[in-house]
Amino acid sequence: MRELALADARRLALRAQGFARPRPARVEAEDVGQVIRGLALLQLDFVTVVVPSHYLILFSRLGPYERGLLEEVVYRRRGFTEAWAHEASIVPMDAWPLLAHRRRTHRVRPYFFGRVLEKQQAYLRLVLREVKARGPLTADDLPSPQGLARRMKHTWYGTVPRVVLEAHFGRGLLAVAERRPNFARAFDLSERIVPEEHRRPRVAPAAAQRELLLRAARALGVAATADLADYWRLSVREARPRVAELARAGALQPVRVEGWRDPAWMPAGAPEPAPVDARALLSPFDPLIWFRPRTRRLFGFDYRMEVFVPAARRRWGVYVLPFLQGERLVARVDVKTDRERRRLRVLAAFLEAGASAEAVAPALAAELRTLAAWLGLESAVMERRGNLARALGAALRGPAAAGRRTG
Repeated sequence: MRELALADARRLALRAQGFARPRPARVEAEDVGQVIRGLALLQLDFVTVVVPSHYLILFSRLGPYERGLLEEVVYRRRGFTEAWAHEASIVPMDAWPLLAHRRRTHRVRPYFFGRVLEKQQAYLRLVLREVKARGPLTADDLPSPQGLARRMKHTWYGTVPRVVLEAHFGRGLLAVAERRPNFARAFDLSERIVPEEHRRPRVAPAAAQRELLLRAARALGVAATADLADYWRLSVREARPRVAELARAGALQPVRVEGWRDPAWMPAGAPEPAPVDARALLSPFDPLIWFRPRTRRLFGFDYRMEVFVPAARRRWGVYVLPFLQGERLVARVDVKTDRERRRLRVLAAFLEAGASAEAVAPALAAELRTLAAWLGLESAVMERRGNLARALGAALRGPAAAGRRTG
């Protein structure tokens, strides 16, 4: 079994995730599509503390770009579609048949409402008829169900029509035609959205899982079985025999990574590790870091979301973005967009152990300025919290740092 130094594992991971390529001087739709295909999926999240996460994931790799390019690639060119994958995600259209087994076993969300909908078969059929007759519809375009309150309490789904649309989407009867300006999904019949060449194939669940795990391996560069399974939200129990089958076929190669307890896997034909000079702020839902056990193993970086942690118990902040510099996660910043004052507020900044504030602060300041400008803000300002606050504040107040990340 091949032995791999931890530094080389990081290099393989960063290259597989698209951090070794230079940011293009002008981002085109093809660049956006290339990033999503390289990642195999793009997780959707619409929390707007900074900017919806999926836009930030692309920014981390491409730099400033016109956000409308994502809508162009996904909803007008139809090379991609929305699906339940890692979570709610954008996936290449050719992943549609690979996720059929998930659509067959889809559970209505919110879970407590499934039994209610079982008694609303007439309304379920009505929604499909409305979509078929009228074209792409949002929940607001649909009539209320008889005998049920339209609005739902204690869930972010909001209304019964939305739950029904989402249920039909989860089962594959509907697909997302577009996102309205308020981010609401407009649903149409899946046969109008997904080309027949992707609707026709019937892929056995085991074969589909093998392909999904292979795509995960290519996107991760080097990964333990648990890492591969999490990429598509498979259980380790499901993934383990499929990974073994891929290994016997020569599609995956076993490797032992320095410091990792469990064996890992690399896709066949993986490139040799080479240095990476990255600079990026990472979304909490970035696939490089979304599986926190792997983030600890790969970077020695302990990361958790604190959005739902009571304020008095938060260690880092509400919406904290790790900062990638070179091949390490060297800092984290709690960031908030202040649209009224047109500034990016850095509420707190923390330097990781072993990192140098003198090296990190100017690079992080430059990236924060770039992010602020991309968001249409006039400045990035540092507040007082964190062991990097003073150095970062000085860097943000100083001359703009020059230069771009290169690979």
